[in-house]
Amino acid sequence: MSAKRIQHKVNHVALVVDSSGSMRPHESQLIRVVDEFVAGLKAESDKLGHETRISLYSFDHRVENLVWDMDVKHLPSMRGLYKVNNGATALIEASLKSLDDLDHIWEEYGEHSFLQIVVTDGEENASGGDRRHDGDMAVLGPWLEKISARMDGLPDHWTSAILVPHSLAKRTAQNYGFPAGNIAIWDADSQEGVKEAIGTVRAAATSFLRGREKGVRGTKNLFAVGQDISIDEVRANLEPVAADTFRLLEVDTDVAIRAFVDAHPEVTYQRGSCYYQLGSRVQVQPDKEVIVVEKDTDRAYTGDAARSLLFGAGIQGTVSVKAGSNPELEVYVQSRSVNRKLKAKTRLLIML
Repeated sequence: MSAKRIQHKVNHVALVVDSSGSMRPHESQLIRVVDEFVAGLKAESDKLGHETRISLYSFDHRVENLVWDMDVKHLPSMRGLYKVNNGATALIEASLKSLDDLDHIWEEYGEHSFLQIVVTDGEENASGGDRRHDGDMAVLGPWLEKISARMDGLPDHWTSAILVPHSLAKRTAQNYGFPAGNIAIWDADSQEGVKEAIGTVRAAATSFLRGREKGVRGTKNLFAVGQDISIDEVRANLEPVAADTFRLLEVDTDVAIRAFVDAHPEVTYQRGSCYYQLGSRVQVQPDKEVIVVEKDTDRAYTGDAARSLLFGAGIQGTVSVKAGSNPELEVYVQSRSVNRKLKAKTRLLIML
């Protein structure tokens, strides 16, 4: 009788980073925050007992592999590897090459999953080595067909995601075949934007690894939080909030937060006492507290570990997140703005 083989989980992450000329103001910051992203992958993989391997690519009008399928425990700093050039943006070619390269990985043993994340501050204008097309469909057309076909044919245990600089680029990425839930917008015009972008990627990668523990090998809703945690994890890691110290109020229509609270005489508005229900994408600053609520019981939990549980350990900066689909839990984020618009069919948590 043959021995039973352990099917260990192996994660292959490809980070594909724009190195065209417009990225020059972000070069040093990007190196630092990518190093932090890799450290986060290592910490979460160690915690879960996964093997996580990473490949790094940079691209301008050329695509270059910097690191190939290396254990995150042994990856050196991006310093000396990543360098901004003066080229254009071969976004489609870079996306395709990293996917095609990962195709060469042998999957016979172990339970493998693949995660590709592309970060760009511009739009496609150079795939195929032709720096002249700038949206010319006669030149770009074949590349659009290639990436659309590739994305449509990705197996279920492959996840492809992208960070883009604005809403027009998001629509373009959807046309390429990136799922809408795997596209996030970042502020490409500021140093803080780079930190936020990688924080967003790091939170997404943490969620991806945790999802693997629940049998999820691929996702089309990568940039969402709260979907990968359970009530048991919340109870084990967070502190209960006393039931007589907060109220949960139903929001029936879109309304400013101060006006909504003032319309309820049983509560009083105080800056920082209100927590809105996380829904569509928002920026959560590092000084904002978060609370997790059980849907069935309305029990609430918070504490110093809440942000780590939701966004990933070690994330210190602003993250751009939206709510994932969790049948058991809701996430609430602290607001200090009197003008924040509450969405209809959500709830507001108020500390008394």
